[in-house]
Amino acid sequence: MSAGLTLKKDLAKILLYSLLSLFLIPVFTYWFAQHVENKQDEKFLAYVTQEISSDSKLTVDEKFQQQEFFRLYPPSRICDNTSIEASNHRNRVCAPYSDNWQFTMAKKVAAWTIIGGVVLLFSVLVLNALAFLNEKAQYLSFVTGWRVLTLSCTAGTIAQGAMLMWLSFWVTAFFMHRYSIKLIAVAVILVAIAVFYVIVSIFKRAKTDHQIQGELISEQAAPGLWRRIRDLATRLKTAAPDNIVAGIDANFFVTESPLNVSGRSLRGRSLFISIPLLRLLSQSEADAVLAHELAHFRGGDTAHSAALGPKLAQYDQYCFEMRSAHVPTVFYLMCLYRMIFEIASARNSRNREFLADRIAAKVIAPAAVTHSLIKIAAYANYRSEIESQLFSRNERQGSSLGIAQFVASGLHPYARSSDFLAIMKDARVPHPYDSHPRMIERMENVGHIITEAGYGMVVTSVPAQTWAADIQTADEIESRLWASYEEDFSQSHEHSLAYRYEPANEEEQALVLRYFPPVEFSLKEGKAIQVTYAGWILPDESEPVPWDRVATYEYEDGMMSDVLTIKHPEKGMLGAKSTKVKLPGIKKVREEFKNVSGHYWHRHQVMRHQQALQ
Repeated sequence: MSAGLTLKKDLAKILLYSLLSLFLIPVFTYWFAQHVENKQDEKFLAYVTQEISSDSKLTVDEKFQQQEFFRLYPPSRICDNTSIEASNHRNRVCAPYSDNWQFTMAKKVAAWTIIGGVVLLFSVLVLNALAFLNEKAQYLSFVTGWRVLTLSCTAGTIAQGAMLMWLSFWVTAFFMHRYSIKLIAVAVILVAIAVFYVIVSIFKRAKTDHQIQGELISEQAAPGLWRRIRDLATRLKTAAPDNIVAGIDANFFVTESPLNVSGRSLRGRSLFISIPLLRLLSQSEADAVLAHELAHFRGGDTAHSAALGPKLAQYDQYCFEMRSAHVPTVFYLMCLYRMIFEIASARNSRNREFLADRIAAKVIAPAAVTHSLIKIAAYANYRSEIESQLFSRNERQGSSLGIAQFVASGLHPYARSSDFLAIMKDARVPHPYDSHPRMIERMENVGHIITEAGYGMVVTSVPAQTWAADIQTADEIESRLWASYEEDFSQSHEHSLAYRYEPANEEEQALVLRYFPPVEFSLKEGKAIQVTYAGWILPDESEPVPWDRVATYEYEDGMMSDVLTIKHPEKGMLGAKSTKVKLPGIKKVREEFKNVSGHYWHRHQVMRHQQALQ
C-alpha cells in the first residue's frame, strides 16, 4: 500500500472519529429529548382533551377553545413561548428544574453544542488551509489553532459531560422506569476526571531542550573548519553559527532551538556535524553540505522552527495527555488538526530543502551537492543495516561491538553489491527534524543527475582531503561517543533478549530473571501469589500456571476480595475452561499486581511471536 493511500485512510479514520466525538452525544441528546417530549405531548394532549371533553360545565365553544389552546401550546413548546396568554400555563409546566424545563434545556444545550462543533470543525479546516501558505501563516495558524482548540474543546467537554450525566439518569428512567445511582455516579466521576485533565493539562509545560550526543568543537580544535564555515556564511550573507557540535550520527543539521550537549545547555545558532561522514566526504562535498545547512539560517528556517518547536511539543504533550485520559471530545479533533498541519509542514519543509540545495549548488557546485547526497544516503543505509543485523542476533554481545569498524570496512563492498542499488532507488538523506525529499528529486532540483549505475563509483571514491582531518580532537571524540553509543546499544539488545528467550538454558534464564524476577504479593492468612516469567504461582501452589495456559484473564475489584479469572485455551463441556482465584488482602498493591501481571504476560507473548518468526 502506498504512503499516500495510507495517509488518506488515516485521515478519513481520524475525521470519522472527530465527527463522532463532536456530535454523537449532542445529537443523541437532542433526539432523546425530542423523542421524550413528543411522547409527553401525546400523553398530555390525550389527558387534557379527555378532561375537557368530560367537563359538563363547559360549552362546546369553550371546550374547543381550550383544546385548541393546549394543541397550540403543548409542553414541548410552551417553555420558549413568551406570549402573555400562555404565561400561567408556562409557569405551571416550565418551573425551573422541572422535567419539562430539563428537556427544553437539554435540547438547547445539544443544539448549541452541535452548532459549535460545526463552527469549530470549519475553523480547523480554515486554519489548516492557512498553514499551506507560508512559514508566517503556518506559525499564525498553529498558535491560533492551539488556543481555539483548547478553549473550544474544554467548553465542549464540559457541555457533553453535562449531557452525559443528564442522560445517565433519564435514559433508564424513561425506557425502564427506574434509574441507577451507580450509573449516575460513574458518569459523574468520569466527567469530573475528563474535565480535570482537560483543564490541568493545558498548563503543563513540555521539555524543549533537545538532548543530543556530541561534543563542542572549539575554534582552537578546528581552526580551518571554523574559518571555512565563516567564509561560507559571509558568502550566503548570514551570521555564522555560535556553536559547532561534532557527533557520530549519520546526518548534519542546524538549529536555533536550545540544545543540551554533554550536560551543557547551548543557546543561539548551532551546527551539528558528523565526524564519520566528514571522513567520507571530500572538502568540496562537505562544503556543499555546510552551505546547504547555513542556507537554512539565511532563510529563517531555523528561527521559524525554534519559535514553533516548543509550541508543537506542548501541543503533542497535550494530545498525549488527552489520549491517556481517554477524552475523545478533545483528542480526535486535535489529532485531525495536527495531521493536516503536518502535511502543510512537510510540504513547506520539502520546499525549504529544495531551495537550500539550489543555494549550495550555486555557491559550491551542483556535482558536489549530488555526490554528498549519494555518500550520506549510502552510509546511513549501510549503517542502519549493520545495526539491524547486530540487534537481531539472539546471543549476548559485549559493549565493544565495533560498529564503526564494521561500517568503515564494509561500505565499499556494499556499494558494489546488487542490494545497494535496490535500496538506493528510494533513498533519502536522514535528518532529525523533518522529512527530506527523495534523493533523485534533489538531484533533479540542482540539475546534476547521476544514474544508479554510477552510485557505487561515487561512494567508493577516496577523498584527497577531508575536514575531519582539520579537527584535532576528532579521533578522541569519535572514540568516546562510539563507546557510549555501543554500550547503550548493547544494553538495549540485552533487554530485547529478555523478551526473546523462553529461556532454553541457565545462561538465558539468568538474563530473563535479571529483567523479569519473580514478584510476590502477600495476601491474608500468610498466603501469597507470585508473578514469574513462566506464569502465576497461585496461593497454596508450588508450580506456576504457565502463560501458555492463559488465553486471556480478567481482574475484578471486590469489596471483600479481588478475583482473578484465568481463561484457558482448552475447551470444556460448557466452553473455555477457566480458573478463578480469590485474592483477599491484595487491595493495597492491586494496581502493582495488575501492572506486573500485564508486563510479564506481554513478555511471554512477544517471546512466542519471535519464536514463530524464526
